[in-house]
Amino acid sequence: MMIIMKPDATEEQIQHVVDRLAGVGARGHVSRGEFVTIIGAIGDREQISTLPFDAMPGVDRVMPILKPYKLASRQTHPDDTVIHVGSCSLGGGAFALIAGPCSVESEEQYMKAARLARDAGASMLRGGAYKPRTSPYSFQGLGEDGLKIMAAAREETGLPIVTELMDPRDVEIVLRYANVIQIGTRNMQNFQLLSEVGKVERPVLLKRGMSATIEELLMAAEYILKEGNSDVILCERGIRTFETATRFTLDLSAIPVIKKHSHLPVVVDPSHATGKRDLVLPLSLASVAVGADGLLVETHPDPEEALCDGSQSLPVSEFAAFATEIRRYVEMGGRRLS
Repeated sequence: MMIIMKPDATEEQIQHVVDRLAGVGARGHVSRGEFVTIIGAIGDREQISTLPFDAMPGVDRVMPILKPYKLASRQTHPDDTVIHVGSCSLGGGAFALIAGPCSVESEEQYMKAARLARDAGASMLRGGAYKPRTSPYSFQGLGEDGLKIMAAAREETGLPIVTELMDPRDVEIVLRYANVIQIGTRNMQNFQLLSEVGKVERPVLLKRGMSATIEELLMAAEYILKEGNSDVILCERGIRTFETATRFTLDLSAIPVIKKHSHLPVVVDPSHATGKRDLVLPLSLASVAVGADGLLVETHPDPEEALCDGSQSLPVSEFAAFATEIRRYVEMGGRRLS
């Protein structure tokens, strides 16, 4: 349920409600808006219902949470969540352009891509050190050596890095290097992994499963949020349908639907959605138009020689023109490229 506090409720009164919830084994998730504070009560409903909220000082009213995802819902958090990664912001009018190769293949390859991404105005760098592949014989990434290369690129460019975590046993090592932890589509419902990243103080970029509904994506985010990590970024990356013209079908409707029901920021990965570089720009512009808070775009110095996903990667020589067009559309909508 939601406990709506009065506009003039004091910090002591808010803390009193949180303490009473803790007394029955529940948790109070405090969301402070511009005019009102809402406390989301998470725990055993029967135990929570025994508390006399109406009699507590500072409480205005109590309302049920109708969505199965409690903490991800706009009911408990009406304002947009804004996530800060270094000097970069994402959400609430701030738009992030995250760029880089699908995987870190060598120091030369990644540093060239990183420098050009920085010069073109990218907000963050992406890259895979651990690569989940359909075939066990495909390139699987460089592991920690790849993370070290990404860290060196961050040191030179000043851009935060986003990289994928696949195994709960690798949490510690990825935390040494990553500014944002990515959970890939194949792990969206790896609930043990989601709970582990929910315990760390690091933003998490959660990709939608290729056959997952929007509600299932938000429930996956709930696993992270309930552990205390409130910095969750959702990612629409295309879903499986009957259509074979593209690698997946980019569900553009998911962005406004998610933003209607959830306060969490949403980014779009047009590269994986289409599998075709000539479709990346038009679908990126469409993503901006429907309200996405950022883009996750693959770039490569020489896509023809890429060890994975070369057909969907923009040549870094073309990325500056791409970024200029994205910035123009972002600013037309009254937002800013972070």
